[in-house]
Amino acid sequence: MYIFPAIDLIEGCAVRLVRGDYAQKTVYSTQPEQVAKQFAADGAEFLHLVDLEGAKDGTTPNLETIRKIVAVSGLKTEVGGGIRTEQTVQKYMDAGVYRVILGTAALKEPDFLERMVQKYGEKIAVGVDMKDGMVAVQGWTEVSDMTCDAFCQKLERMGVKTIICTDISKDGLLSGTNLELYRHLKQRYDMDIVASGGVSSLKDVQALQNMGIYGAILGKALYTGHICLKDAVQIGKGVRE
Repeated sequence: MYIFPAIDLIEGCAVRLVRGDYAQKTVYSTQPEQVAKQFAADGAEFLHLVDLEGAKDGTTPNLETIRKIVAVSGLKTEVGGGIRTEQTVQKYMDAGVYRVILGTAALKEPDFLERMVQKYGEKIAVGVDMKDGMVAVQGWTEVSDMTCDAFCQKLERMGVKTIICTDISKDGLLSGTNLELYRHLKQRYDMDIVASGGVSSLKDVQALQNMGIYGAILGKALYTGHICLKDAVQIGKGVRE
């Protein structure tokens, strides 16, 4: 299982929100490229980046910061947050990003998603952000009338290879992740599942590893010291303490 340490960006800084609430923001670093460099030193191979400003308005205000993070860290970096045009996809590809994550656009513009999957293949992932079983969009500010399963079925038919599934109710609370959700997705769909939201202990990481999940995103728990990244990477590799 791959471990994806996460950096959420607002105004070029590494921040964390609680359950997607922009009013509950903590700034952890004004130099996110140094945070990413430390993740690499701790054994990470991948990095999960989210432009939180872009997620709300569909722009790329943190593009230069992301370019710097990719260059300095050397990590395989996936980026999400407001990617709603092919021009934006190409901007991130040109910046050296490994994979882009479509969220709002994937739900609201399925033709666009299909085009991007056909053109870029595995370089396109989809964020499936859930609130009470329904898919949320626009930086989690809007809940759609599409269920998680209905959306995942559509994605699989389109040929999407990777989904990043977040249970918003768990995000940023350090209360444990939704293991039943990921077990269900793993059993039902032939896509790579990345678990996100509430992964807050090595026990969570081990449980996800045991069920054969493709990846786990670690956010707040890394910044608060609840999880040691080096230990999580070892568990992900199948090395038990």
